[in-house]
Amino acid sequence: MTIGFAMCGSLCTYTAAFAALEELAKYNTIIPIFSPASYTIDSRFGTAESHIQKATDICGQPPLHTIAEVEPIGPKKLLDALIVAPCTGNTLAKLAHSIADTPVTMAVKSHLRNSRPVIIAVSTNDALAGAAENIGRLMGKRNYYFVPFGQDDPVKKPTSMVADFTKIPQTLEAALQGRQIQPVIL
Repeated sequence: MTIGFAMCGSLCTYTAAFAALEELAKYNTIIPIFSPASYTIDSRFGTAESHIQKATDICGQPPLHTIAEVEPIGPKKLLDALIVAPCTGNTLAKLAHSIADTPVTMAVKSHLRNSRPVIIAVSTNDALAGAAENIGRLMGKRNYYFVPFGQDDPVKKPTSMVADFTKIPQTLEAALQGRQIQPVIL
């Protein structure tokens, strides 16, 4: 199976995202896709170059990181499924409103033309605030499936939610059968 694995800029979740990527790469061909933030931002969680290299090492190919590189995903039917992990509030908003102005959002738009699953692993500080509406919109759309998610620090960050990245493989399996893994809210 060929899976797209798109990473957005929630850099604090990269350790968990890369662990999921490594697990999936054991049994699948993975095409990595990076958002502009993923491809360029150095932070306390690592340099952009180290993230690019890690994805390249795991997948055997460098991440796609331009709109032109990802646009053929749909027309060429390159993917069986597309995972967005982590999926930031910014990307959630764009997907909920059909905006395709980044490599990740264009990859999703292009992939969806084939009615194949998109798996979302939420990571946003405002999931229970501004991003809640966009999560709800996507939950109501066909071919979107969510990795179970919950509050990561309800005391210090009461509106923040993060997916359980260890559940990406199970979510993928269910999505390929047209089912949402449950419970979706942990």
